[in-house]
Amino acid sequence: MLALGNDLLGDDAAGPLAARTLASRYRDRVAIVESGEAGLALLELIEGRRRVLILDSIRSGAFPPGTVREMAPESFRGVLAPSPHYAGLPEVLALGRRLGSEMPGELRVLSIEVEDPFTIREALSPAVASAMPRFVEAAAGILDDWLAASAGR
Repeated sequence: MLALGNDLLGDDAAGPLAARTLASRYRDRVAIVESGEAGLALLELIEGRRRVLILDSIRSGAFPPGTVREMAPESFRGVLAPSPHYAGLPEVLALGRRLGSEMPGELRVLSIEVEDPFTIREALSPAVASAMPRFVEAAAGILDDWLAASAGR
């Protein structure tokens, strides 16, 4: 599991906070990585893994803050980056394949719509804080399904 976000940017901390809640439940069964990285740095974090669940905050404006939803990696649009150093998830996956890196066979993205991922503060907004149990349980459901599938092989 890869939890993305920054603890100092309010709602942007939702991914890492969810991962910390899940850590004791999955201690020896799931590798849990927290990162504030983005773009090409994600390649190193996902290559060589069979399955990756990404937990992240999103501010699309299309849903009310606190909305938890799963997003298919294919649904992300390509990025017109201001710099060749930046890349979105589609570019990271494509680059990994072109480089011959072992990319995850299954990659799922669980997002929580946030209100304010830019203000420096350590607290979540009320809408995101109240949705955190749903975010955590949605992630646990995916992990439980994967663990059950692995046990049944």
